[in-house]
Amino acid sequence: MKKLILICTALMLVLLSACGSSSGGDSKKKTLTMATSADYPPFEFVDSKSSNNSISGFDIDVAKYISKQLGYDLKIKDMEFSGLIAALNSKRADFVIAGMLPTPERKKSVDFSDGYHQIKQVVVTSKDKNIKTIEDLKGKKVGLQLGSTQEKLAESVNKQKKLGMKFEKLNKLNELVEELKTGRLDAVFSVDTVALGYLKQNKNLTSFYVPDQPDYPTAIAFPKDSKIREDFNKEIKKMKENGKMDELVKKWFSK
Repeated sequence: MKKLILICTALMLVLLSACGSSSGGDSKKKTLTMATSADYPPFEFVDSKSSNNSISGFDIDVAKYISKQLGYDLKIKDMEFSGLIAALNSKRADFVIAGMLPTPERKKSVDFSDGYHQIKQVVVTSKDKNIKTIEDLKGKKVGLQLGSTQEKLAESVNKQKKLGMKFEKLNKLNELVEELKTGRLDAVFSVDTVALGYLKQNKNLTSFYVPDQPDYPTAIAFPKDSKIREDFNKEIKKMKENGKMDELVKKWFSK
């Protein structure tokens, strides 16, 4: 009987030891959840040419590269731009990368990485509209993406210059461009690198820079006091030093 008890005890110890070694999180690769708004080519967009309509773009390559360097798997969530910061604050995402600018207003809610790419503010319009300056937008119908920096910029310009612009606001930039192409909008506020893609695809579109605006750095957004923010900053710095960032800029913005 004693022998049987000893055998059973030994078996239980072996089983417990086995369970302890397989259930530990250290044996599994951790996953980061990234939120984006895939309507902003070439930063992020749904690649209709891929077999599963995957999300591609400059930001996606940056996020994948950094995650891999840090030893994480990456899960991508596509959502409306206006809901990205809320996704961070509700812990539905570990970080956001979406051509986002670190404005003072956004910094009240989230923390940002160091800048990884510079952009300029532009107005996109149709060549037949003969709109070449901000003043030419007086009384015009202008498209803005909800929650974007361009939304705030256009409203500020409109007020300062008393232009009386009429705004149409949508969640997706590509939908605004479609409205522009069909003539239902006179212009759309955007950024230069994104506008360039639309101009290449649509020969009737043109653009001009918004005057008196500096270059802006795009940055990655994190929840307040995120533990991975500094790790991302270190990798951004390395990418700038080793030529990887220039390689991705050339890949996506020189086409």
